[in-house]
Amino acid sequence: MSTLADAIDAALPQTQCTRCGYPDCRGYAQAIAAGETGIDRCPPGGAEGIARLTALTGRPLLPLDPACGNEGPLRLAVIDEAACIGCTLCIKACPVDCIVGAAKLMHTVIAAQCTGCELCVPACPVDCISMEPAEPGPNLPTGWAAWSAAQAEAARSRYRARNERARRLQGECDERLAAHAAPRAGESEGKPDAAATADAGRSAVIEAALARARSRLAQDG
Repeated sequence: MSTLADAIDAALPQTQCTRCGYPDCRGYAQAIAAGETGIDRCPPGGAEGIARLTALTGRPLLPLDPACGNEGPLRLAVIDEAACIGCTLCIKACPVDCIVGAAKLMHTVIAAQCTGCELCVPACPVDCISMEPAEPGPNLPTGWAAWSAAQAEAARSRYRARNERARRLQGECDERLAAHAAPRAGESEGKPDAAATADAGRSAVIEAALARARSRLAQDG
């Protein structure tokens, strides 16, 4: 059975940008339905989005809360591929899986799938990601005028698929760790934890890449 939270969620642009103060559009929708927050906290939806939420909830029409950001044209993430160190942190930060690449290799953004959430920008340790207008020219459309219902549904599907994959992989990882948690016969106790060792290895790889990037920037300067 459809609920008010479902209807509100369907009226949100599904950029999963967290500017509303909630971890995703669904979380924001549930908070609105529960009366825990206002309907004026979604910059990607803009004024049109607030009007849609007003119609659904019966609440007064309000201007966008400036503390959450400003309504504007759709912007897409662009990676400076020459500066990319292949750390994969942007891939982990992207809520809709629109960044492709592999460790130590160049990454790139699939522009047609980018929601403009900007979450990859602060995740990049070498500041090689910028946000660029989705289309050139002045007087670009903003809010829902710049984002279609089809794009929102596609973004929602990718977000759900990403989360489901993450849950599955975490479950598989937990099972492997549990299987190795108890000391095997003949093994000495105090053996380094496999997960901690892997984390240390990844940190070392990222630190080495950062050192190379700093050296390259110093030489260019």
